[in-house]
Amino acid sequence: MESMGKLRRTNMCGELNIEDTGKEVVLMGWIQKRRSLGGLIFVDLRDITGLIQIVFDTDVDQEAFEKAEKLRSEYVIAVKGTVHERQSKNPEMATGDIEVYAKELKILDTAETPPIYIKDNDDVSEQMRLKYRYLDLRKPFMQKNLLMRSKTSKVIRDFLHEEGFIEIETPFLAKPTPEGARDYLVPSRVSPGNFYALPQSPQLYKQLLMVSGMNRYYQIVKCFRDEDLRANRQPEFTQVDIEMSFVDAEDVMEINERLIQKVFKEIKNIDIKLPLRRMSYNEAMDIYGCDKPDLRFGYELKNITEIFKNSEFNAFKSVCDQGGLVKCIKIDGASEDYSRKGISKLEKFVKSHGAKGLAWFKYENDTFESPIAKFLKEEEINELISQLEIKNKDIVFIVADKKSVVNTALSALRIEIAKERNLLDKNKFELVWITDFPLFEYSEEEGRYIAKHHPFTSPVDEDIEKLETNPEEVRAKAYDIVINGDEIGGGSIRITNRKLQSRMFKALGFTEEEAQEKFGYLLEAFKYGVPPHGGIAYGFDRLMMLLTGSDSIKDVIAFPKTQSASCLMTESPSSVTKEQLEELRIQPIPQKE
Repeated sequence: MESMGKLRRTNMCGELNIEDTGKEVVLMGWIQKRRSLGGLIFVDLRDITGLIQIVFDTDVDQEAFEKAEKLRSEYVIAVKGTVHERQSKNPEMATGDIEVYAKELKILDTAETPPIYIKDNDDVSEQMRLKYRYLDLRKPFMQKNLLMRSKTSKVIRDFLHEEGFIEIETPFLAKPTPEGARDYLVPSRVSPGNFYALPQSPQLYKQLLMVSGMNRYYQIVKCFRDEDLRANRQPEFTQVDIEMSFVDAEDVMEINERLIQKVFKEIKNIDIKLPLRRMSYNEAMDIYGCDKPDLRFGYELKNITEIFKNSEFNAFKSVCDQGGLVKCIKIDGASEDYSRKGISKLEKFVKSHGAKGLAWFKYENDTFESPIAKFLKEEEINELISQLEIKNKDIVFIVADKKSVVNTALSALRIEIAKERNLLDKNKFELVWITDFPLFEYSEEEGRYIAKHHPFTSPVDEDIEKLETNPEEVRAKAYDIVINGDEIGGGSIRITNRKLQSRMFKALGFTEEEAQEKFGYLLEAFKYGVPPHGGIAYGFDRLMMLLTGSDSIKDVIAFPKTQSASCLMTESPSSVTKEQLEELRIQPIPQKE
């Protein structure tokens, strides 16, 4: 292949326009496609900025034309030529008003036929996209996503620097932690039998930085969790990690509102009005059934338990007697949109989310139509119509069960119906702070209370006395920022009192010895003067998925893993040599058949 020689790139393909007519340029990139028309050869040349048409004409340069006859898709070339206005303009291309007549061509590298098409919407499988990721990343939409990601991180950095934050890197080789998801463990060669953990978050390091007097810290950092993956989870992910001293929750939320406002303005040219809406955890659970509500549409959950406390319809009454809930969603004017078959599909959907069934009724022409109508008293039907403000052609879906099941099923149903009715507008953004979270949640699996966020979150002052007696009633000084039904960031004011932190560990079931073993260095640091502090961490990948309008988190990460936490391109994880294992004093346990 040829070297570039004296050719030096003067411009990127996508940055030229009609004002550059007559200019001599040197362009470099990949061949998107080639078309031959007798004495003319047309080539679409691509780089990260876009496409431009190159014309090889025997009347301009015979040698360049002859070389161009050898060109194929994905060849890498350098071309020198003059910008001309196109006679037949292409409104589909950003550079469609111009073309470059080539005077000189160098073929820098050839290419075999790619196993996937280098174009958007090629319908290739995800497996192939990840196996040939370096080719997938040539696609315009992937390059656009990563460019937006780069710009967003710069906007965040610029804003935080202007606000007096210091970017500080924290270690990747850290102490294993007992709470939260599983750690990725790293064996120590120099300390056989001992392990580091890759950080699930820099939580304790950033708190120690506040103890150190750093005042305002941030970093955009990789974090790691060895957990069972879902569609939009990755084993390694990026956090925008922030911590501030001498603040309360309002201070943290205020500066982060301005950060989010800046990001949306710079990246999407959208004006976010401040202050953002606030909603308590209890309110979110009551109205939307979850702590990350999507506010782009209505379909609020209505509690109709009182109507059925003395009902003769046993399916509802028995739930009421056992302290459960009867809640519903009303879909205005949509009764004709739901056939029995469509309703049956929704019933299967709620059952997949733990509900025993789905009751429903339609109200058409002053008639209450429902399979459960014969079991209901007239006053119950009238109360439903009155309380829910039922109008003609409305349909209502009802779930009755224990509180957690009702909220989970109806929250999921609410989103499913919105999807079916095309209400999830990717160009609309609804932001809300969720506050007043419970400090603890009870884990049936572990048979104990665990931290709702993490063990370093401060309880609300007036609830501290309930730590030992009524832990389920203790509220946290915690706050999540939710956008379009996704938790984008979460944070809290931290515990800064050594005795209170010890009480927190005790409430979580740690013995003094366990707390000392795992977090002794933090408790030691708390002896020497700790400022009040708090912060927040954003899921940067999730934020970028939202900003780019992507359907998958993999489309905003350069080299993502599969749902089984493997990399198809590099074929990792992979085995290591016997010598490496011996050096680490590790002996694998054979997998059971």
